[in-house]
Amino acid sequence: MTSSGTNPGGLAGSAAWELLLPAAAAPARARGRSLQAALREAVRSGRLAPGTRLPSSRDLAADLGVSRGLVTEAYEQLVAEGYLRSGRGAGTWVGGAVRAAHPRARDLAPRSPGARADFVPGTPDLSLFPRAAWAAAHRSVLADLPHHDLGYPDPRGLPRLRTALAELLTRRRGVVADPERIVVVSGVTQATTLLGFVLHARGIRAVGVENPGSPQHSALYASAAIGTVPLPLDAEGPALGPLRRSGVRAVVTTPAHQFPTGIACSARRRAELLDWARSVDGIVLEDDYDGDFRYDRAPVGALQGLDPEHVVYAGSVSKSLAPGLRLGWMLVPDSLADEVVERKRTMDLGHPTVEQALFAHFVERGDYDRQLRRCQRAYRERRDTLVAALEEDFPGARLSGIAAGLHLIAGLPERYGPEERFLARVGAAGIAVRTLGAYSHAPAGRLAPRGHGGSAEGDGGLRLVLGYAHLSPARIHAGVRLMREAVGA
Repeated sequence: MTSSGTNPGGLAGSAAWELLLPAAAAPARARGRSLQAALREAVRSGRLAPGTRLPSSRDLAADLGVSRGLVTEAYEQLVAEGYLRSGRGAGTWVGGAVRAAHPRARDLAPRSPGARADFVPGTPDLSLFPRAAWAAAHRSVLADLPHHDLGYPDPRGLPRLRTALAELLTRRRGVVADPERIVVVSGVTQATTLLGFVLHARGIRAVGVENPGSPQHSALYASAAIGTVPLPLDAEGPALGPLRRSGVRAVVTTPAHQFPTGIACSARRRAELLDWARSVDGIVLEDDYDGDFRYDRAPVGALQGLDPEHVVYAGSVSKSLAPGLRLGWMLVPDSLADEVVERKRTMDLGHPTVEQALFAHFVERGDYDRQLRRCQRAYRERRDTLVAALEEDFPGARLSGIAAGLHLIAGLPERYGPEERFLARVGAAGIAVRTLGAYSHAPAGRLAPRGHGGSAEGDGGLRLVLGYAHLSPARIHAGVRLMREAVGA
């Protein structure tokens, strides 16, 4: 079109103009009605978005080869119907009230909207995201990134990032990290799904999962047509007797800080798990979801470092930077590497290259280590705040899983139960909280930690899984006080 005065994204030069061509070619008697109908449909379908400025009647008439009066009449009719609006000297615009075919997109992100206090675990403090350092790294990376790195990447990930990750994970988590066996993924979720597809192709139809444990594992393995077998815990980690009797040849575990009980898998149990894996030619998937955050004792090294041929190690930046980055990694045994890489290639052709180069730069310069130290200080303070608030407002509470991670278990005396009544009261007060039963395949309370030792052998009572990383100390104090008032403590 040759119209003047139209804004970029307006009718001129847009695909919506093509809708008017058949109307302009209609028989003379029907041309006016056809033009009105075509414009009306363009607005209703969203092809002409609210706020779009239309060409002048003279320009549109010239482009369509129709009389100016025909266009003027069409504009006036649609203004009267509310599809368009106009003002003296301001032109004609698409109205903002009619876009029925394109309602506002819904947000399905997991949140607790409207909660006065949100203790649901799993989210870090997103305000700690290092925006300034990340933006500076982004500018530097875009300036230096070779053109060929913007093509389809190695499905394992950029060599630069895999090299940086190998050094980082060896130093911080004690893994055996060959860059050739690192696969960059969009998070532990994708690592789990990739492994599920590979195991299924090898004839494995069931995977053992910790009970209690992450509720998403069952759905993830189901997407690969693999079932899950709940396996109980004891004071040292996954109980070996039920594991051996289950008949599975693959198991998922969180040995550094079991989710959600907080148990740290003992040295003896780690050795027993690896003996089991070797005896059945099996695989252990180590989900190291928060292994960088320990407060009262030295970090527990990764299980993978003890037997890299029987352990798949998975981690991400979801707790250290932000889950929205969708950036993680998996270290795979040599026997699985080719199959995992091929599955990754067919799944998405590899992770976005700019984000990989950016994170590599962030790790190489030491910015990631600084971020981990910053988070460590903040989360330790919040852990201490929550412990003090619970001891003050809920005397007799038994706390466990407090030495590491971003959540703890609070065992409350039986006078605060039963669970259904407690949840109803705190929910009515606008408090989002989950009990240990929400993460268990067994009836609530059967597999619960006891005391500071973190045993999974319960003794009755109500057990809450309280996340604290995303809450300021002031909100933690206020939230615990609200919970106390809600249950009449």
